[in-house]
Amino acid sequence: MAFFGVVQSGAHVHQCANLLRAGVHSSSCRSLHMTTRCAAKEYYDVVVVGGGAGGITMSARMKRKVGAGKVAVIEPSEVHYYQPLWTLVGGGAKQLTSSVRSTSSLIPSGVKWIKSEVKGFDPDKNCIHIDDGKEIGYKYLIIALGLKLQFEKVKGLPEGFNYPKIGSNYSVKTVEKTWKALQDFKKGNAIFTFPNTPVKCAGAPQKIMYLAEEYLRKTGKRSDANFIFNTSLGVIFGVKKYADALLQIIKERDIQVNFKHSLIEVRADKQEAVFENLDNPGETKVYQYEMLHVTPPMGPPDVLVNSAVADAAGWVDVDKETLQHKKYPNVFGIGDCTNLPTSKTAAAVAAQSAVLDKTISLVINGKNPSTKYDGYTSCPLVTGYRKVILAEFDYNAQPLETFPIDQGKERRTMYHMKADMMPFLYWNMLLKGYWGGPAPIRKILHLGFK
Repeated sequence: MAFFGVVQSGAHVHQCANLLRAGVHSSSCRSLHMTTRCAAKEYYDVVVVGGGAGGITMSARMKRKVGAGKVAVIEPSEVHYYQPLWTLVGGGAKQLTSSVRSTSSLIPSGVKWIKSEVKGFDPDKNCIHIDDGKEIGYKYLIIALGLKLQFEKVKGLPEGFNYPKIGSNYSVKTVEKTWKALQDFKKGNAIFTFPNTPVKCAGAPQKIMYLAEEYLRKTGKRSDANFIFNTSLGVIFGVKKYADALLQIIKERDIQVNFKHSLIEVRADKQEAVFENLDNPGETKVYQYEMLHVTPPMGPPDVLVNSAVADAAGWVDVDKETLQHKKYPNVFGIGDCTNLPTSKTAAAVAAQSAVLDKTISLVINGKNPSTKYDGYTSCPLVTGYRKVILAEFDYNAQPLETFPIDQGKERRTMYHMKADMMPFLYWNMLLKGYWGGPAPIRKILHLGFK
């Protein structure tokens, strides 16, 4: 394929990046994406790394922007999961099969699917290294790798899942074990954990707890159950409005919450979970469990750690408003793999995709990115089999609600939105690049209410 643009030195790229951060745009820097190109046999205008929510969404948007045959997605997995549904799968309200589609059915026509694993980044040469020593060249790069589950960071896991009474809604391999543990519950402690790391969907660790509590009430076992939520955090939820509502529910349902408690070991053969008191490191407490739901530690994918595109912690280092890389102007990030200071959810990906679409359009045309991402994210807090508190908020942990009603209350309508409408929206709108979050709807619905 023809290479669009002139060859410039890597030093020029860094100079332009520095000018960009300072808000200065020279005429030569407007073509800074046309830098040194690696000697790759395959080359695309846009390469998207990762075939999750962010990756598929941006590939659809980029195909419409630069044309068929000019966009590639690098993704090794043959299946794609709508993971927000796994809360309901773990609670027995949905089937796992309803959360699965083939990757091939989701890759937009005209977009090349490179079924491979990324082995390394060389942004100075606009190059991606994949399996078998192959290289993929790009003009623009979008990194959408998601994050990595780290069960192995808890002693006794993941092998502990070979025993009964333990599950996790965060993995396709363990989500159905949650439902089995709930069904088999007899008498004792039902324990739910939150790790001492960033997580995707920070509300999910307690959503399953509320479903489990209601299930045991309906099956006549609640009086024999002691519900415990051990969280490494110091608060129940990061936004005060929703935290206050959740604490009231916790009080009404007689659930014990232990803050600053981090799971460090599971002794599945003895049905014991060991927690460290983060306020007094080294101090541990052993809990016997009849049911244990584990939210694993999480971190950036291995390929990002110590890479040129990541920050010191291993997350893709992007501007929090434009999603453009802080050092490489033709590199962008979206979703869970980035260091954006907001919750890692599919709703955040939707809002980010609309901003990133506009950012890349402006960069292609040599202009400054001007559309700003406000940190919008959403977490439908499932509090029962027919109840949801729809939490929506921004970078400042302030409510940013779509509907002109109090979303801090449990509502059946919001449950149906979570269980029925959002999956439809995901498969048919978001992944096809037509859903950029509810901001336009919010503006319409709030006319006359503000």
